[in-house]
Amino acid sequence: MNFAFTDEQEELRATARAFLAAHAGAESVRAAMQSELGHDPALWKRIGAELGWTAVAIPEAYGGLGLSWLEVVALAEVMGETLFCAPWFATVGLAASAILAAGDEAQKTRYLASVAGEGTIATLAFQETNGRCDADAVEATTWRREDDGYRLDGRKRHVVDGHCADLLVVAARAPGSVGVNGLSIFVLPAATAGVTRVQLPTVDRTRRLAEIELACVRVPVSARLGPEGDAWPALERALALANVALAAELVGVAQRSLDLAVAYAKERVQFGRVIGSFQAIKHRCADMMVRLEAARSAAYWAGCVAADPDSGSATLGLAASVAKAAAADAAFSCAGSALQVFGGVGFTFEYDIQLYLKRARASGALLGDATFHRERVARGILS
Repeated sequence: MNFAFTDEQEELRATARAFLAAHAGAESVRAAMQSELGHDPALWKRIGAELGWTAVAIPEAYGGLGLSWLEVVALAEVMGETLFCAPWFATVGLAASAILAAGDEAQKTRYLASVAGEGTIATLAFQETNGRCDADAVEATTWRREDDGYRLDGRKRHVVDGHCADLLVVAARAPGSVGVNGLSIFVLPAATAGVTRVQLPTVDRTRRLAEIELACVRVPVSARLGPEGDAWPALERALALANVALAAELVGVAQRSLDLAVAYAKERVQFGRVIGSFQAIKHRCADMMVRLEAARSAAYWAGCVAADPDSGSATLGLAASVAKAAAADAAFSCAGSALQVFGGVGFTFEYDIQLYLKRARASGALLGDATFHRERVARGILS
């Protein structure tokens, strides 16, 4: 399999790097961190209307560009390099993936067109207070059939950009059901009566998480995506695709951490020499490079699998877990090692490396940490 990007994909990456360098540098990241929303609404509109980044993986029939998940991987990696603060991962990686996997033609046309061309922010509310990332994660959020629709009750945690989303894709289960049985997906406006959203305090302020409470929320039958009580296959696919995008982003975090460490090692002088000339620093940077390249290969392979329409759910799940485990470990290891190169100043707010360490830790745990995904791979191989 050829992991090299095509000329068009390389051009996409180059354009993305140039745009983010001009409009989403370190000062912009810090400004977004201090803002209420956690991102610049004007910049979010631009990446959708002018660059089409929100439409990348959406088929042309639903108003998108009709590109593959390889383009998503290419963009996610570049965004990770700059810690781009925008609800792109929540909208494209999570919500749009779930709608594509579970929705009917009318639902895809309605919701995906608004994501692709209107700047709609969407997210997937899946995890709950139990912290799980499998089908049993949906534990207390329930749906009940009523004469004119459904009633939803429960509480969701760690909802990416849930505080500012316009559209919520909510996973719920039938009362009394367990495991993969009884799960359904519903899409509803965030302003629906009975929905309460609260931002959560997080270590990584470059990506916001929210808690969403659903209290007697009533939605029409048309809000349900896919067959009633049989939503796990679609949810599983959406989560796998999201983990592929997250792995690519973590590769970008690892790459930038290495770049920062090397640049600092070339300019910091100690004992009359730049510290990059010391063997211990050379070995540390070399180890970072090895971990980074292994994770990059895994992420690109997962992108190829996700882009292949003939890939089954088992193959996609395996590739996504391999990529997420490798990238999570590499990102945290590279960011941590880079901070060691910086020494004590690396912990200060003036230096960027501490932001990459926080993103590596937070995103590495999002949708399952490395241990969870390694266990999934082991179970898949042994089954």
